Amino acid sequence: MTIRSTLFPARWVSPVVAVCALSVSLAHAQATQFVVKDIEVEGLRRTEAGTVFSYLPIRVGDTFTDEKALQAIRSLFATGFFEDVKISAKGDVLVVTVVERPAIASVEINGTKEFDKETLKEALKGVGIGESLIFDRSLLDKAEQELKRQYLSRSKYGAQVQTRVDQLARNRVGITFNVDEGESASIKQLKILGAKDFEEEELLEEFELSTGGWMSWYSKNDQYSRQKLSGDIEKLRSFYLNRGYADFSIENTQVQIAPNKQDIFITITIKEGEKFTFGDIELSGQLLGRDDELRSLIKMKKGETFNGELLTDSSKAIQDRLGNYGYAFANANVIPDIDREKRVVNINMAVDTGKRVYVRRMNVGGNTRTKDEVIRREFRQFESSWYDSRKIQLSKERVDRLGYFSNVDIETQPVPGTSDQIDVNMQVEEKPTGNLLLGAGISSTDSLVLSAAIQQQNLFGTGKTVGLELNTSKVNRTISFSQTDPYFTIDGVSRSFEVYNRRTDPSELNLGDYIIETTGAGLRFGYPISEFERISFGAGYEGTDLEVGPFSPDRFQRYVNDFGNSSYAVLLNAGYSFDSRDSAIAPTRGRVTRLTAEYATPLGDQEFIRTTYQEQFYFPIGKLYTLALNGEVTGGFGLGDSPYPIFRNVYAGGIGTVRGYRASTLGPRDADNVPIGGSKRVIANAEFFFPIPGMSKDRTFRAFTFLDAGNVFQTNEKIKFGELRYSTGVGISWLSPVGPLKFSLGVPLNREPQDETQRVQFTIGTGF
Repeated sequence: MTIRSTLFPARWVSPVVAVCALSVSLAHAQATQFVVKDIEVEGLRRTEAGTVFSYLPIRVGDTFTDEKALQAIRSLFATGFFEDVKISAKGDVLVVTVVERPAIASVEINGTKEFDKETLKEALKGVGIGESLIFDRSLLDKAEQELKRQYLSRSKYGAQVQTRVDQLARNRVGITFNVDEGESASIKQLKILGAKDFEEEELLEEFELSTGGWMSWYSKNDQYSRQKLSGDIEKLRSFYLNRGYADFSIENTQVQIAPNKQDIFITITIKEGEKFTFGDIELSGQLLGRDDELRSLIKMKKGETFNGELLTDSSKAIQDRLGNYGYAFANANVIPDIDREKRVVNINMAVDTGKRVYVRRMNVGGNTRTKDEVIRREFRQFESSWYDSRKIQLSKERVDRLGYFSNVDIETQPVPGTSDQIDVNMQVEEKPTGNLLLGAGISSTDSLVLSAAIQQQNLFGTGKTVGLELNTSKVNRTISFSQTDPYFTIDGVSRSFEVYNRRTDPSELNLGDYIIETTGAGLRFGYPISEFERISFGAGYEGTDLEVGPFSPDRFQRYVNDFGNSSYAVLLNAGYSFDSRDSAIAPTRGRVTRLTAEYATPLGDQEFIRTTYQEQFYFPIGKLYTLALNGEVTGGFGLGDSPYPIFRNVYAGGIGTVRGYRASTLGPRDADNVPIGGSKRVIANAEFFFPIPGMSKDRTFRAFTFLDAGNVFQTNEKIKFGELRYSTGVGISWLSPVGPLKFSLGVPLNREPQDETQRVQFTIGTGF
């Protein structure tokens, strides 16, 4: 075969025109047929000749006919590479002449603000318009419609797109899309017709879509979306089904756009029907001999008001229980029998276990920074083992409790070609793990109080934590460095260490004539004893220098006289923790227990014990509300002839303890009315989280009310609950990119004359 290339000017010729040209170019060949001795291809610039030959139905040695010529031209046009194809004959040589389609050299999008340009370009590639692709003018309309579709998803119904194609050298084109986004359309009217037993306002409270409110700029709940409307309709259906309306139906849904393309009117017509009650409830099918066990999971009772949610929950509970035994595809199908005369719904739950399956693979996706092994070591469901829904759920919760991910989803997928294997796919969404911890407040005595720390969780994706705390206030200066390896061994033994230097100098603000400087280091190991429990043991060293002057408080002068300016302690510590929260970032259920004990051994200058016991509870109330409770008790006392060190005192007031009071000011005071803290502390907090109006579905941004109580007491004092300080207030919680943020406004309830208030406070990165 001989290949000869000839450069032709680019022309826009349709396949029909090309076929007509073929009939002319082959006029002389129609008189006679011939055997093809050679094939020449002309006009190629980018396309390989082999590509042409692969699509050409004519080979050397074949007999040339008009039918084969037409077939060849259709085959070459079907490739999409050419805008013109001609076939001619020179003696017994077949000549194929082609004009290639231009290549797309560039795609530019101007005027877009709503979308990232790269996102739009990826969408255009899906319809065949992208850099380095072959240009087909017929696809331009599809490209314009795709751009408009993207804007329709953002309620920009007035978006306009104009396209310009520029011819470039070397048979290339540049495509420019000029976009006029227009204004976003908003819902002006949302009506529900046909409601009799419920007010329209009550029904619309279930909707994510609305006519807008003061937070619509953030939630965008006034922007129409077909998906959101479908979801709201299902919520409306569930609302009625959960209240006994088994015959409820959606009669009609209308969405109208005003001529100005800025206003949207939505009308939903419903038929409520009558209220029903549950009748006979039966369980049938493959019960595996566990009839009583499965029946106990049914939440409906005969005579109760019909409730679709109870039906769904019962079915899911049965399926989950069977999933614990390896039946991943078990179904508990609800078969209702509606008696409209008696207004009774009889239920038959038919159980189909399916085949028992095992897990082929546990797949992880979405982790761009976090290493796979950091996630996989939290799995409790193993590959090549029988499927167990409990272990899969536990795996999800353990990964979520790491605190590295804003979202963790898990799903099962059957393995193609098998009936007893599944793959479990976990998809995570990483969040920034470099937390900046800040605290600030405005008080009646100080204009602004600040503290800061930097903590990098999941360092380099290894799951290790490194922390650096820097506090450079005039009174308290702290430098500390800590590192934690949660999997120091493959068995889950953790190791953490800390080095620190803390300096307290109240003389800077004329609050006291003394300086306390503490330098120390500690090492701790943690051992898992169950899925939720750990114990820890550690040791440390701490040296303290106390400088006093002639005007120092008596307690410090007495301490220096008894023990000198310098002292050190050799410390042993132990701890126990229990954590069953469903999430470390925004928990809605579960419990946290922490118990720690620290013992200063006789190897040091002093001997004492300090213990701390803390409990946290999270209770979901419905799907939108959460009640969080926290309680903490700390106590310390000296052993033998050693008193409890005054520089080990704990304090209360402010962020993390009792809001509404200035930080570290509650409890005993000296003769100069300076807070001195104490060896005992009692703290109690209650927070009730609820959605912000207009943002009910956004759990990352919620409001809360709180009630705090607490105080500190000296070693020789009994804990007197009558002396606890109380405060209440409101606040906002936001899962920000730098960590959980809380802004609170606290009001003291039983302030004493010596108490100092701090009404406005915020904190980033802390719980309670």
